[in-house]
Amino acid sequence: MTQKDNEKHFKEKIKAIQDTMFVLGGKWKLPVILSIYSGNKRFNDIAGSIPGITNRVLSKELKHLEENLLIRRDVINDYPVRIEYTITDYCLTTEEVAAPLEKWGKTHRKKLHGKL
Repeated sequence: MTQKDNEKHFKEKIKAIQDTMFVLGGKWKLPVILSIYSGNKRFNDIAGSIPGITNRVLSKELKHLEENLLIRRDVINDYPVRIEYTITDYCLTTEEVAAPLEKWGKTHRKKLHGKL
């Protein structure tokens, strides 16, 4: 592999990681996905299941996840109108990212604090 090929390959790797971090990075996105996956469909249920998240941040994260096709927002025309969130089939592919992150996080916490 030439130096130019190495540089191109490296740049492609960096771009892929940046794309992943844009969609899933940050403190709240994966916990929001996990909350919805666990059965919390309504805004207040999701908010109540994630310690420390504010309504403003949750609203922003839900919009971002919806824009990236990971969750679906359904408006149910009852009285009063209800809004429910569900994960998409595409969202299930995030397990390939989330499982190794969880494993690494547990190992890291143990290394730092001596416990899980």
